[in-house]
Amino acid sequence: MFGKILIANRGEIALRIMRACRELGIKTVAVYSSADRDSPHVWFADEAVEIGEAAPRESYLSISKVIQAAKATGAQAIHPGYGFLSENADFAESVAAAELTFIGPPAAAIRAMGDKAQAKQTMKAAGVPTVPGAENLAGEAEFLAVAEQIGYPVLVKATAGGGGKGMRVVRSAREMPEALDSARRESQNAFGDDRLLIEKYIENAHHIEIQVFGDKHGHLVHLFERECSVQRRHQKIIEESPSPLLTPEIREQMGEAAITAARAVGYFNAGTVEFIFDPRTTDFYFLEMNTRLQVEHPVTEAVTGLDLAQWQIRVAAGEPFPYRQADLTQRGHAIECRLYAEDAAGGFLPSTGRILQFIEPRGPGIRVDTGIVTGSEVTRFYDPLLAKIIVQAEDRPAAIRRMRAALKETILHGVTSNLDFLQAILARPEFAEGQIHTRWVETEFTWQPPAPPLEALIAAALADAAIENRKSEIENRHEPDPFSPWKSGNGFRN
Repeated sequence: MFGKILIANRGEIALRIMRACRELGIKTVAVYSSADRDSPHVWFADEAVEIGEAAPRESYLSISKVIQAAKATGAQAIHPGYGFLSENADFAESVAAAELTFIGPPAAAIRAMGDKAQAKQTMKAAGVPTVPGAENLAGEAEFLAVAEQIGYPVLVKATAGGGGKGMRVVRSAREMPEALDSARRESQNAFGDDRLLIEKYIENAHHIEIQVFGDKHGHLVHLFERECSVQRRHQKIIEESPSPLLTPEIREQMGEAAITAARAVGYFNAGTVEFIFDPRTTDFYFLEMNTRLQVEHPVTEAVTGLDLAQWQIRVAAGEPFPYRQADLTQRGHAIECRLYAEDAAGGFLPSTGRILQFIEPRGPGIRVDTGIVTGSEVTRFYDPLLAKIIVQAEDRPAAIRRMRAALKETILHGVTSNLDFLQAILARPEFAEGQIHTRWVETEFTWQPPAPPLEALIAAALADAAIENRKSEIENRHEPDPFSPWKSGNGFRN
């Protein structure tokens, strides 16, 4: 087992991995940017190394700086978390070249699944169901020809991308030129690669993903599904397990397809195979594979009882994964809500500022993974995810009730958040019935944020007055008469 691990990430996922290391008796090294000097993950670690300026390319995305920090502190392995360098095959290879262990899948698997066109071709060859479409197209005429063949609407998306960037729904030939141009621009800016592919767009589809896990000894299992259909701009907001749609037969079929996909690229460690599910036909199609630990992994941990972060470390150290498929079951129901610093009523624009107050919900069956505390600074440089609130209960209705109660108990002041937005979604009958598809938020969900209570407005006014009073006192310290009513900041009126 490793004696010391460097976590090449920040925020809640860095803290999550550090806690797993602490339970295993492993010392941890944090890396941080100049903007994160006071972040909780810095003081939680056993050691911390500043590696650059706030911009990710100067710090968290710098392969050389991360590896240098690991070597300097004597770390034996590096855990990338998710995002940043977690799905960078060059990084995984560089870690191995530095004689360190990369806590994740082999670089070849990351590279094979990182290119969506290559991944889709690999899945076709392995017999995994894929969405009708085409890859490696040269120009607009070829895209139009394929669209006519498979039928509108179609989806054009970045070959090298993810997270909804470089993705456009096209409903007619007339829309194709603008969709291709804008998708290429966005893909080039986000990934440095403007290649696109085209697929049949499935209306009212559900996004269902299968967690897979394997060791270095060739043993591979799936850890069941997560329903991830509540999204905004192709970004997940709420995830749950089990899916309210899947029958045991379809669950088994999707699990087997996910294992087949993972075996096709020689996979080990934690990974997620994502599928598009058509509830009208019960057909499912391979979407992509995320070669890392997912943001929503606590949902799977809740229903399986496994600590995925710990097992990532243990299998990276060479331990066999002891569970066979027949040993694994889903227990109860779990839901995760992502708490973002964003204005849900204003186009989901990120919000920045200082966290004036953050109080987590507590109680049986409630878990909070967060990287903030009261006083934390939310900057423009990083993802606006503040916390993940996870609940587990004996069944789905009970889990929904528990999550609604947990959200009501969550207090967050200082930045605009999507807290009210999450509460509104959970209160809708469509969510209770499991009928929300991937575009439901954009096309069917209407919502207005509640007006702030009178008490909050009074408190804000008093706080503003106190700040102005303090400013006045500071500005007037040169006044020779300390009792002058003309320079007082206490609201004196003649």
